Amino acid sequence: MKTAMILAAGRGERMRPLTDRTPKPLLVVGGKPLIVWHIERLCAAGFTRIVINHAHLGQQIEAALGSGAALGVAIDYSREVSALETAGGIATALPLIDADVFPVVNGDIYCEFDFSRLAEPMARLAAGHDQAHLVLVDNPPHHPQGDFVLDAGRVTASALSAHPSRQTFSGIGVYHRALFAHTVPGEKAQLAPLLRQAIDAGRVSGEHFAGRWVDVGTPERLQLLDESLRTHV
Repeated sequence: MKTAMILAAGRGERMRPLTDRTPKPLLVVGGKPLIVWHIERLCAAGFTRIVINHAHLGQQIEAALGSGAALGVAIDYSREVSALETAGGIATALPLIDADVFPVVNGDIYCEFDFSRLAEPMARLAAGHDQAHLVLVDNPPHHPQGDFVLDAGRVTASALSAHPSRQTFSGIGVYHRALFAHTVPGEKAQLAPLLRQAIDAGRVSGEHFAGRWVDVGTPERLQLLDESLRTHV
């Protein structure tokens, strides 16, 4: 079975008071929780083993999803006492991930990305050519400065300075476990410094996704997305 990871440990401070009682990935849009949209799309692309990390109200996530059997997948949970940030959460979950290369998706976004598109970059990472592959999207109004620049399928050093063609990291990436070789499991660690090192070494590829993507970061965005999905899906 192909394995993927969903990040679901964040507190969702900007979503309060909704997240005071409900973990952000379980907030419902279009009739189903955000995290279920991800699981269904991952399953459709052949990723039938899912590792989910959680911290804030994590038992609600386990109660809602269980073993994953009802969704056609097998779910393992990486339990964190407090959120370890992205790199810390991934490094801590590595013993549950039975692959050197695996996709990771933020549990608090909505994205109609076809995860089968990751087959080629996953093969390239497995061959040892790269350590990361990032899916980028057009900059949303709340993040107009963007994050990275694509140059012929590569994320370049210019991504780390002012550039008119910067795009936003979608929260979907493919990583080689070697990227986390020096990240201590159980300790907080950010992903950005690891990506900068890999970019400087020329070992990060990327692609642009032009489809529907929403960073569900506020109750207003959640409501707009819910209304849109209920109207058009």
